[in-house]
Amino acid sequence: MTDIDIGINESNRLKIADGLKRLLADSYTLYLQTHNFHWNVTGPQFRELHLMFEEHYQELAIAVDDIAERIRTLDVAAPGTYKEFAKLSSIEEVDGVPAAGEMVDILTRSHEMVVKTSREVLKLAQQGDDESTAALVSDRMRIHEKTSWMLRATRK
Repeated sequence: MTDIDIGINESNRLKIADGLKRLLADSYTLYLQTHNFHWNVTGPQFRELHLMFEEHYQELAIAVDDIAERIRTLDVAAPGTYKEFAKLSSIEEVDGVPAAGEMVDILTRSHEMVVKTSREVLKLAQQGDDESTAALVSDRMRIHEKTSWMLRATRK
């Protein structure tokens, strides 16, 4: 294996990768939460929510791969187990099957949590002069902000 030399010092690279690990854990936990709700939603908004949740988890499936690959690009192992994700994620798992409206509220809070994690990682990337991570995280933040707005709009 050769040494990595991409213009980011080792200390910054490791801090950024650690932040990305937390973002990956949040994103994967949100993916599972969204997929679970897609399977189990019922009620008058079933079709609308079932399809919306499907769009969201499909987008998140791509996102987790992008985040994990960025971690690997920084020459750090990406977490990949439930146990690791549970330790790193700021999103709590949901017990049981909530009502449809509560699912929307839970997903809204979860997307907002991912935005907060993204903001923290974005600062690390900016401090480390890592434009590639900053671009990835900025894009993720924009998507989660928009998704949380759309979810909130369904509750009006």
